[in-house]
Amino acid sequence: MKVFVTGATGFVGSAVVRELLAAGHQVLGLARSDTAAASLATVGAEVHRGSLDDLESLRNGANESDGVIHTAFDTAFDHDLFDFAKSAAIERQAIETFGATLAGSGRPFVVTSATGSLPSGGIRTEEEDADTTSSVAARFAMEDVVREMASRGVRTSIVRLPPSVHDEDDHGFVPTLIATARAKGVSAYPGDGSNRWASVHRLDAAHVYRLALENAEAGSRFHAIADEGVPVREIAEIIGRHLSIPVASLPVEQAVEHFGWIGTFFAKDCAASSTLTQQRLGWHPVRSSLLEDLDQGHYFKQ
Repeated sequence: MKVFVTGATGFVGSAVVRELLAAGHQVLGLARSDTAAASLATVGAEVHRGSLDDLESLRNGANESDGVIHTAFDTAFDHDLFDFAKSAAIERQAIETFGATLAGSGRPFVVTSATGSLPSGGIRTEEEDADTTSSVAARFAMEDVVREMASRGVRTSIVRLPPSVHDEDDHGFVPTLIATARAKGVSAYPGDGSNRWASVHRLDAAHVYRLALENAEAGSRFHAIADEGVPVREIAEIIGRHLSIPVASLPVEQAVEHFGWIGTFFAKDCAASSTLTQQRLGWHPVRSSLLEDLDQGHYFKQ
Protein backbone atom coordinates (compact mmCIF):
# COMPACT_ATOMS: atom_id res chain seq x y z
CA MET A 1 0.00 0.00 0.00
CA LYS A 2 0.89 3.65 -0.28
CA VAL A 3 0.36 4.99 3.25
CA PHE A 4 -0.01 8.62 4.28
CA VAL A 5 1.61 9.09 7.72
CA THR A 6 1.20 12.16 9.92
CA GLY A 7 3.85 12.76 12.57
CA ALA A 8 6.16 10.89 10.22
CA THR A 9 9.36 12.34 11.71
CA GLY A 10 8.23 12.14 15.34
CA PHE A 11 9.48 9.66 17.92
CA VAL A 12 6.76 7.09 17.23
CA GLY A 13 5.89 8.12 13.67
CA SER A 14 9.46 7.76 12.40
CA ALA A 15 9.52 4.16 13.68
CA VAL A 16 6.18 3.52 11.97
CA VAL A 17 7.62 4.85 8.69
CA ARG A 18 10.60 2.51 8.90
CA GLU A 19 8.34 -0.44 9.80
CA LEU A 20 6.13 0.22 6.78
CA LEU A 21 9.03 0.62 4.37
CA ALA A 22 10.69 -2.58 5.63
CA ALA A 23 7.44 -4.46 4.97
CA GLY A 24 7.32 -3.26 1.36
CA HIS A 25 4.80 -0.44 1.68
CA GLN A 26 5.32 3.02 0.22
CA VAL A 27 5.15 5.97 2.59
CA LEU A 28 3.93 9.49 1.97
CA GLY A 29 5.03 11.46 5.03
CA LEU A 30 3.55 14.76 6.18
CA ALA A 31 6.35 17.32 6.61
CA ARG A 32 5.92 20.82 8.04
CA SER A 33 9.55 21.90 7.71
CA ASP A 34 12.55 21.52 5.41
CA THR A 35 14.29 19.52 8.14
CA ALA A 36 11.40 17.06 8.36
CA ALA A 37 11.26 16.77 4.57
CA ALA A 38 14.98 15.98 4.38
CA SER A 39 14.66 13.38 7.14
CA LEU A 40 11.85 11.59 5.29
CA ALA A 41 13.69 11.64 1.99
CA THR A 42 16.76 10.13 3.66
CA VAL A 43 14.87 6.98 4.71
CA GLY A 44 13.16 6.58 1.35
CA ALA A 45 9.74 8.08 2.04
CA GLU A 46 7.92 10.45 -0.29
CA VAL A 47 7.44 13.94 1.15
CA HIS A 48 4.08 15.70 1.40
CA ARG A 49 4.36 19.29 2.65
CA GLY A 50 1.68 20.50 5.04
CA SER A 51 0.53 20.43 8.67
CA LEU A 52 -2.35 19.23 10.84
CA ASP A 53 -4.09 22.59 10.62
CA ASP A 54 -3.70 22.71 6.82
CA LEU A 55 -6.79 20.68 6.03
CA GLU A 56 -6.33 20.88 2.26
CA SER A 57 -2.90 19.26 2.59
CA LEU A 58 -4.48 16.46 4.64
CA ARG A 59 -7.20 15.88 2.05
CA ASN A 60 -4.66 15.76 -0.75
CA GLY A 61 -2.40 13.36 1.13
CA ALA A 62 -5.27 11.00 1.91
CA ASN A 63 -6.54 11.13 -1.68
CA GLU A 64 -3.09 10.11 -2.95
CA SER A 65 -2.89 7.10 -0.64
CA ASP A 66 -4.34 3.66 0.01
CA GLY A 67 -4.54 4.29 3.75
CA VAL A 68 -3.70 6.76 6.53
CA ILE A 69 -1.83 6.38 9.83
CA HIS A 70 -2.24 9.36 12.15
CA THR A 71 0.48 9.64 14.82
CA ALA A 72 0.79 13.43 15.06
CA PHE A 73 -0.58 15.58 17.89
CA ASP A 74 -0.09 19.30 17.42
CA THR A 75 1.36 20.91 20.55
CA ALA A 76 -0.42 24.26 20.45
CA PHE A 77 0.61 27.04 22.83
CA ASP A 78 -1.12 30.12 24.20
CA HIS A 79 1.20 32.72 25.72
CA ASP A 80 3.99 30.10 25.90
CA LEU A 81 1.77 27.66 27.83
CA PHE A 82 0.65 24.34 26.35
CA ASP A 83 -2.99 24.62 25.32
CA PHE A 84 -4.43 21.11 25.38
CA ALA A 85 -7.91 22.21 24.36
CA LYS A 86 -6.55 23.94 21.27
CA SER A 87 -4.42 20.91 20.38
CA ALA A 88 -7.44 18.63 20.76
CA ALA A 89 -9.49 20.92 18.52
CA ILE A 90 -6.80 20.82 15.83
CA GLU A 91 -6.71 17.04 16.05
CA ARG A 92 -10.50 16.75 15.82
CA GLN A 93 -10.53 18.83 12.63
CA ALA A 94 -7.76 16.72 11.15
CA ILE A 95 -9.48 13.42 12.02
CA GLU A 96 -12.83 14.61 10.68
CA THR A 97 -11.12 15.74 7.47
CA PHE A 98 -9.55 12.31 7.01
CA GLY A 99 -12.87 10.63 7.74
CA ALA A 100 -14.73 12.70 5.16
CA THR A 101 -12.01 12.09 2.57
CA LEU A 102 -11.88 8.33 3.12
CA ALA A 103 -15.64 7.80 3.47
CA GLY A 104 -17.04 5.00 1.35
CA SER A 105 -13.60 3.80 0.25
CA GLY A 106 -13.02 0.95 2.71
CA ARG A 107 -9.47 2.22 3.08
CA PRO A 108 -7.72 1.82 6.48
CA PHE A 109 -7.39 4.75 8.87
CA VAL A 110 -5.27 4.11 12.00
CA VAL A 111 -5.47 6.74 14.75
CA THR A 112 -3.34 7.19 17.89
CA SER A 113 -4.81 7.40 21.39
CA ALA A 114 -3.47 6.64 24.89
CA THR A 115 -4.03 4.27 27.82
CA GLY A 116 -2.55 6.53 30.49
CA SER A 117 -5.68 8.52 31.25
CA LEU A 118 -8.07 5.60 31.50
CA PRO A 119 -9.24 5.02 35.11
CA SER A 120 -7.66 1.72 36.16
CA GLY A 121 -9.07 1.37 39.68
CA GLY A 122 -6.09 -0.81 40.54
CA ILE A 123 -6.70 -3.24 37.67
CA ARG A 124 -5.26 -3.41 34.17
CA THR A 125 -7.29 -1.48 31.63
CA GLU A 126 -8.25 -3.38 28.51
CA GLU A 127 -8.95 -2.56 24.88
CA GLU A 128 -12.71 -2.25 25.32
CA ASP A 129 -12.46 0.13 28.30
CA ALA A 130 -13.26 3.76 27.59
CA ASP A 131 -13.49 7.05 29.46
CA THR A 132 -15.11 10.40 28.75
CA THR A 133 -14.73 11.97 32.21
CA SER A 134 -10.96 12.45 32.58
CA SER A 135 -9.07 15.73 32.28
CA VAL A 136 -8.16 14.77 28.72
CA ALA A 137 -11.65 13.58 27.78
CA ALA A 138 -11.48 15.72 24.64
CA ARG A 139 -8.91 13.34 23.20
CA PHE A 140 -10.84 10.24 24.22
CA ALA A 141 -13.94 11.71 22.61
CA MET A 142 -11.99 11.35 19.35
CA GLU A 143 -12.19 7.59 19.73
CA ASP A 144 -15.97 7.74 19.39
CA VAL A 145 -15.61 9.96 16.32
CA VAL A 146 -13.15 7.52 14.76
CA ARG A 147 -15.21 4.44 15.51
CA GLU A 148 -18.34 6.05 14.07
CA MET A 149 -16.50 6.42 10.76
CA ALA A 150 -16.60 2.65 10.39
CA SER A 151 -20.31 2.98 9.56
CA ARG A 152 -19.37 5.35 6.73
CA GLY A 153 -17.11 2.93 4.88
CA VAL A 154 -13.77 3.70 6.54
CA ARG A 155 -11.77 0.80 8.00
CA THR A 156 -10.87 2.62 11.19
CA SER A 157 -8.75 1.36 14.06
CA ILE A 158 -7.27 2.96 17.18
CA VAL A 159 -3.84 2.24 18.64
CA ARG A 160 -3.50 3.28 22.28
CA LEU A 161 0.01 3.99 23.52
CA PRO A 162 1.11 3.65 27.18
CA PRO A 163 2.68 6.42 29.32
CA SER A 164 6.16 5.25 28.36
CA VAL A 165 7.10 4.49 24.76
CA HIS A 166 10.82 3.95 25.20
CA ASP A 167 13.97 3.75 23.09
CA GLU A 168 16.86 6.03 22.25
CA ASP A 169 15.75 9.57 21.36
CA ASP A 170 12.79 9.33 23.76
CA HIS A 171 11.88 12.86 24.83
CA GLY A 172 8.70 12.04 26.74
CA PHE A 173 7.79 11.21 30.32
CA VAL A 174 10.85 9.22 31.45
CA PRO A 175 13.39 11.85 30.29
CA THR A 176 11.30 14.41 32.19
CA LEU A 177 11.58 12.30 35.35
CA ILE A 178 15.35 12.04 34.84
CA ALA A 179 15.68 15.80 34.33
CA THR A 180 13.69 16.43 37.53
CA ALA A 181 15.89 14.02 39.49
CA ARG A 182 19.04 15.74 38.20
CA ALA A 183 17.73 19.19 39.07
CA LYS A 184 16.53 18.26 42.58
CA GLY A 185 19.29 15.84 43.55
CA VAL A 186 16.87 13.07 44.48
CA SER A 187 15.02 10.41 42.49
CA ALA A 188 11.61 10.53 44.11
CA TYR A 189 8.48 8.43 43.74
CA PRO A 190 4.97 9.10 45.08
CA GLY A 191 3.72 7.22 48.14
CA ASP A 192 5.00 3.65 48.35
CA GLY A 193 5.71 3.62 44.61
CA SER A 194 3.52 0.59 43.97
CA ASN A 195 1.38 2.33 41.35
CA ARG A 196 2.28 1.09 37.87
CA TRP A 197 3.07 2.38 34.41
CA ALA A 198 2.50 0.33 31.27
CA SER A 199 5.20 0.68 28.62
CA VAL A 200 6.35 -0.49 25.20
CA HIS A 201 9.47 -0.25 23.05
CA ARG A 202 8.75 2.05 20.12
CA LEU A 203 9.72 -0.60 17.54
CA ASP A 204 7.18 -3.00 19.04
CA ALA A 205 4.62 -0.19 18.96
CA ALA A 206 5.39 0.50 15.29
CA HIS A 207 4.64 -3.14 14.52
CA VAL A 208 1.15 -2.77 16.04
CA TYR A 209 0.42 0.16 13.70
CA ARG A 210 1.43 -1.85 10.63
CA LEU A 211 -0.61 -4.88 11.63
CA ALA A 212 -3.63 -2.67 12.33
CA LEU A 213 -3.25 -1.03 8.92
CA GLU A 214 -3.07 -4.39 7.18
CA ASN A 215 -5.50 -6.51 9.16
CA ALA A 216 -7.73 -4.63 11.61
CA GLU A 217 -11.49 -4.90 11.44
CA ALA A 218 -13.31 -1.57 11.22
CA GLY A 219 -13.88 0.00 14.63
CA SER A 220 -11.13 -1.96 16.42
CA ARG A 221 -9.11 -0.71 19.40
CA PHE A 222 -5.62 -2.00 20.19
CA HIS A 223 -3.18 -1.60 23.06
CA ALA A 224 0.51 -1.35 22.14
CA ILE A 225 1.55 -2.64 25.56
CA ALA A 226 4.55 -4.82 26.42
CA ASP A 227 5.12 -4.18 30.15
CA GLU A 228 1.62 -4.26 31.60
CA GLY A 229 2.61 -2.53 34.83
CA VAL A 230 6.05 -1.39 36.01
CA PRO A 231 5.99 -0.10 39.63
CA VAL A 232 7.10 3.54 39.52
CA ARG A 233 9.38 2.90 42.51
CA GLU A 234 11.48 0.62 40.28
CA ILE A 235 11.75 3.36 37.66
CA ALA A 236 12.92 5.80 40.34
CA GLU A 237 15.44 3.29 41.70
CA ILE A 238 17.15 2.84 38.32
CA ILE A 239 17.23 6.60 37.79
CA GLY A 240 18.78 7.10 41.22
CA ARG A 241 21.39 4.40 40.63
CA HIS A 242 22.48 5.78 37.25
CA LEU A 243 22.63 9.36 38.54
CA SER A 244 24.25 8.32 41.87
CA ILE A 245 21.64 10.22 43.88
CA PRO A 246 19.31 9.19 46.73
CA VAL A 247 15.98 7.50 46.02
CA ALA A 248 13.12 8.61 48.27
CA SER A 249 9.38 8.46 48.72
CA LEU A 250 7.34 11.65 48.91
CA PRO A 251 3.67 12.13 49.84
CA VAL A 252 1.32 11.67 46.89
CA GLU A 253 -0.16 15.12 47.47
CA GLN A 254 3.29 16.64 46.83
CA ALA A 255 3.78 14.93 43.45
CA VAL A 256 2.72 17.90 41.32
CA GLU A 257 4.76 20.32 43.41
CA HIS A 258 7.87 18.14 43.05
CA PHE A 259 7.53 16.86 39.48
CA GLY A 260 5.49 19.63 37.87
CA TRP A 261 2.93 18.71 35.20
CA ILE A 262 4.04 15.09 35.06
CA GLY A 263 3.37 14.55 38.77
CA THR A 264 -0.29 13.66 38.24
CA PHE A 265 0.66 10.87 35.83
CA PHE A 266 3.56 9.60 37.95
CA ALA A 267 1.21 9.22 40.92
CA LYS A 268 -1.44 7.35 38.93
CA ASP A 269 -1.82 3.63 38.45
CA CYS A 270 -1.65 3.18 34.67
CA ALA A 271 -1.43 -0.58 34.22
CA ALA A 272 -2.89 -1.89 30.97
CA SER A 273 -3.29 -5.19 29.14
CA SER A 274 -2.63 -6.08 25.50
CA THR A 275 -4.08 -9.60 25.66
CA LEU A 276 -6.83 -8.90 23.12
CA THR A 277 -4.44 -7.05 20.82
CA GLN A 278 -2.05 -9.98 20.81
CA GLN A 279 -4.89 -12.38 20.07
CA ARG A 280 -6.49 -10.28 17.34
CA LEU A 281 -3.36 -9.15 15.51
CA GLY A 282 -0.97 -12.01 16.25
CA TRP A 283 1.38 -9.39 17.71
CA HIS A 284 3.90 -10.20 20.41
CA PRO A 285 6.40 -7.67 21.83
CA VAL A 286 10.01 -8.83 21.46
CA ARG A 287 12.12 -5.77 22.30
CA SER A 288 13.67 -4.77 25.63
CA SER A 289 11.47 -3.84 28.58
CA LEU A 290 11.42 -0.33 30.01
CA LEU A 291 13.68 -1.24 32.93
CA GLU A 292 16.11 -3.06 30.63
CA ASP A 293 16.18 -0.05 28.32
CA LEU A 294 16.82 2.32 31.22
CA ASP A 295 19.62 0.11 32.48
CA GLN A 296 21.44 0.32 29.13
CA GLY A 297 22.42 3.88 30.08
CA HIS A 298 21.53 5.85 26.93
CA TYR A 299 18.79 7.72 28.79
CA PHE A 300 21.44 9.27 31.06
CA LYS A 301 23.79 10.69 28.44
CA GLN A 302 23.89 14.48 28.35
